[in-house]
Amino acid sequence: MTTADATVKVTLGATRVSLSWINGWTLGTAAIAMIAILPIITVILISLAPSDDIWEHLASTVLPLYISTTLLLMIGVGTGTLIIGIGTAWLVSMCRFPGRRMFEWALLLPMAMPAYVIAYLYTDILEYAGPVQVMLRDMFGWTTKRDYWFPEIRSLGGAVSMMTLVLYPYVYLLSRAAFMEQSVCVLEASRVLGRGPYRSFFSVALPLARPAIIIGISLVLMETLNDFGTVDFFAVSTFTLGIYDVWLNMNNVAGAAQLASVMLVFVLFLVLAERFARRDKRFHHTTTKYKALPGYRLEGRARVLAIVACAFPVVFGFVLPAGVLVGYSLIYFETAMNAEFLSYALNSFTLSALAAVLAVIIGVFMAYGVRLRNERLLKVMVRLASLGYAVPGAVLAVGVMVTLGSIDNGIDAFMRDSFGISTGLLFSGTIAAVTFGYLVRFLALSFGSVEASLSKVTPNMDGAARSLGHGPLSTLRRVHLPLIRTSILTASMMVFVDCMKELPLTVILRPFNFHTLATFVHQYASDEQLGEASLAALSIVGFGILPVIVLSFAITGSRPGHNNVEEDQ
Repeated sequence: MTTADATVKVTLGATRVSLSWINGWTLGTAAIAMIAILPIITVILISLAPSDDIWEHLASTVLPLYISTTLLLMIGVGTGTLIIGIGTAWLVSMCRFPGRRMFEWALLLPMAMPAYVIAYLYTDILEYAGPVQVMLRDMFGWTTKRDYWFPEIRSLGGAVSMMTLVLYPYVYLLSRAAFMEQSVCVLEASRVLGRGPYRSFFSVALPLARPAIIIGISLVLMETLNDFGTVDFFAVSTFTLGIYDVWLNMNNVAGAAQLASVMLVFVLFLVLAERFARRDKRFHHTTTKYKALPGYRLEGRARVLAIVACAFPVVFGFVLPAGVLVGYSLIYFETAMNAEFLSYALNSFTLSALAAVLAVIIGVFMAYGVRLRNERLLKVMVRLASLGYAVPGAVLAVGVMVTLGSIDNGIDAFMRDSFGISTGLLFSGTIAAVTFGYLVRFLALSFGSVEASLSKVTPNMDGAARSLGHGPLSTLRRVHLPLIRTSILTASMMVFVDCMKELPLTVILRPFNFHTLATFVHQYASDEQLGEASLAALSIVGFGILPVIVLSFAITGSRPGHNNVEEDQ
């Protein structure tokens, strides 16, 4: 009998508790979960420590502004993404009109455009000296800004608009997947009862898609809390910007941790609200009748409105910004294409690839550990390890930096006392800190993808492998990995793309004079040098396009009978 398979018994009085589920896999999974949650715990502990009355100062000056601005930003972005995401998902899933097949994947393209990039571009287009206002002044003979009114792009409303344009795909993606999975029978029953497309949507399709929509809007709001580049460029005072300012400009870690703790309350509220909204509610299909959705053929004005509704977010969320980026890249190509750009691109690629590989390895390890021992305690630990994706990057950055700083100080003190030498900073302020931050934040993506794929593999496969003399590791290598390789590739691709776009974590944790494409674009665009940063911004967008298109076609192909749908006219 091996140690891993041994059954351990602990005697507590007259009670004997079985610990047979404890082995190398479970211990490793628990250790990873504790390490992943450590930065969040660190933030909470620091916020409870004395801070020279900085909290009283923040509470009486900027805290009310941070709370109100963050709430307004979340409400605005949430409302906009719900309207665009659900509306367009219903149109391309249930209606038939010219261009529908193109819009199915095109509506996901804005997901490849980081919010801070689109903010820089539209500011350049819509500001007072931009081409739009210059054209208006030439057309109407206006001479000064007092002669006319034009919305201020660098404002809370501007930030809401920019984030809505690039975040609505989260709601669209999950809503469309939910609509595609709905049974034809319930829709046919609604039509038999005399309800048209409009009433069927609100009374049948929308309630059935509610769980997916709630998850989508939760992701949108978490991404809104995480944003740094847009709010910094537009000078919108949110918690993320406040944490950055208090920590780096005021040099007060405790104050930044206290703001981060308040921000964690927002995150906790979102998680609990999502759970509460789905309490005691179950949505089941009562039939296995799945075939191509019948669809409502639109005619006349309805057809035109559907095309406009789908084209609007694609044009303004991707086509126009991408076109401007391409134009700037051609104009400034010789200036932008230099050794620095290549170096920053290599930094981004190396960091993102390293984080993606490590995240997938850890995700496979954790998912397989849960599969081997499906214990409640282990599940709780894994859920805690996945919490990092819900926590904004600025909050994680505080926890990561303080945690690694404490480890560095401990190692340095030990080496001084034992050998009389100083090791300096081994982890904090290095690439290791950035990589660790990426792993904590995006581990949930890799684990979720691998776990979902592993759950589809019948346990009989494990039993057959064990009966042939293969242990857990050999079974994983010979049986499971070949079966879930598509999900592993998808998970690595998702983590890689998100790391390429990540800004707040990278800005705070990166080494001195170390730039990625994201930090390079942010720095140059903030200095009104968008042309010089256009090639780097276009590179970030390019990395995100392929996964978006692949994801869209995967959703379309998931519906039985989708290839037999009558061609759009």
